[in-house]
Amino acid sequence: MPSPFILFQHLVPQHALTRLAGALAASERPWIKDPLIRHFAGAYGVNMDEAARGLGEFASFNDFFTRELKPGARELADSANYVLSPADGAVSQLGSITDGRIFQAKGRDFTASEILGHGAEAAARFEGGQFMTIYLSPKDYHRVHMPAAGALQSSVYVPGDLFSVNAETAEGVDRLFARNERLSCLFDGPDGAFASIMVGAMIVAGIDTVWPHRFAGHGKAPVREDFAQGAVDLAAGAEMGRFYLGSTVVLLFEPGRVEWLGGIVAGDPVRMGQAIGRRLGAG
Repeated sequence: MPSPFILFQHLVPQHALTRLAGALAASERPWIKDPLIRHFAGAYGVNMDEAARGLGEFASFNDFFTRELKPGARELADSANYVLSPADGAVSQLGSITDGRIFQAKGRDFTASEILGHGAEAAARFEGGQFMTIYLSPKDYHRVHMPAAGALQSSVYVPGDLFSVNAETAEGVDRLFARNERLSCLFDGPDGAFASIMVGAMIVAGIDTVWPHRFAGHGKAPVREDFAQGAVDLAAGAEMGRFYLGSTVVLLFEPGRVEWLGGIVAGDPVRMGQAIGRRLGAG
């Protein structure tokens, strides 16, 4: 029997609720945005000491939510030897991709092909490789960065549901990350292919990227975009996108390229730029 919270998510008009939240979050009217920002920052304990701007300096709630950090607020680990955390958050799960499947929670998983959305051939490259799922809570910094240097090969916007992505929902909804709306980005780096997948959630009003794109949130059909070699070439730690309200990032690496650091386990907090895995070198 699903919990009341999960049952509510099945019954509520997810996209309509999210569009309403998006309209409020985008409003630049002071009587809307200012109370929203102050209440949210206080309720969730947002650390404004590391933000580049103060509470009264944001044009909208979205502007506040995607706030930039002060220079030096995050120190990047040595990307010549390590894979970097793409975001602030907590590790939901990590491990190996076995028989094409990725672990979600006890008794639940999904396939690499489902979440990647680039076809069976692309998904097969990750068989036996490594995955990590990172959950961004409401208080976290919500820009997403590169875990390693890479040239963008293709992206696929996949429309879908908008379930919450917290631990309770991950334990109670089958194939959660492979059924929610998401943007799946496939990169080619010095150590082979890797994917960074930005997964939407309830009241996530949008996903954006640092490069021009054709997709729009809450669409009806998938949108695939292929990129010329070098058209979008990003360094390790560089910003690649952002969430307008919080969600999850899923990383996929080919086999023999990366091993997660032994001290990192599910539930651990991570900060953007910290070392989360060791590069094993080009094959």
